[in-house]
Amino acid sequence: MYLRILLVLCCFGSSLLAQNDAAIISEIENYRNSENERFSNPETTILEPKDLKLFDSLDFYPINLKYRVTARFVRTPDEVPFLMRTTTSRLPEYVKYGEAHFQLEGKELVLSLYQNTGSKNEEGDEDYLFLPLTDLTSGDGSYGGGRFLDAHIPKGDTIVLDFNKLYNPYCAYNKLYSCPIPPQENDLQVRIEAGIKDVKHL
Repeated sequence: MYLRILLVLCCFGSSLLAQNDAAIISEIENYRNSENERFSNPETTILEPKDLKLFDSLDFYPINLKYRVTARFVRTPDEVPFLMRTTTSRLPEYVKYGEAHFQLEGKELVLSLYQNTGSKNEEGDEDYLFLPLTDLTSGDGSYGGGRFLDAHIPKGDTIVLDFNKLYNPYCAYNKLYSCPIPPQENDLQVRIEAGIKDVKHL
């Protein structure tokens, strides 16, 4: 009797996990479709005209939920604002807002999350956090200048980082853009084979 109940509970739990994973994968696929639509639409694209004519799809790594991590969030309230380097002479001011601590590939990793001091008070951007990073795929599968991940201020002490949504800076596609350069502290010594791959210029 008890064994039967235990088996039912295990099967029920596995079913819920499978449903949750399917929902997450579907959400990632929808995100990718929306990005492809944005890039292919002449009104929203950042591509140069010559590349837009030949654009078919962004090049993504396969979806892998091991690269969707729940990290411990540590607030760092006493940070001093600094000027973040970019690919041009532009120097936007950011402040480190907190840290995400997590495990991946058997390693203890930390990423810093930043807030733009110029836009944090703008409507809609109050809780936006910027996460630029490089990893061992940078220049070896993914864009050499690093990739970005959008995040939001968590309500508790954990934050979900879905590296399947890593994207390239705009300047990877169009030299007219000025893009932040990921700070050295956000250089991960693991391969993040998730998100968008390197740019194939047409």
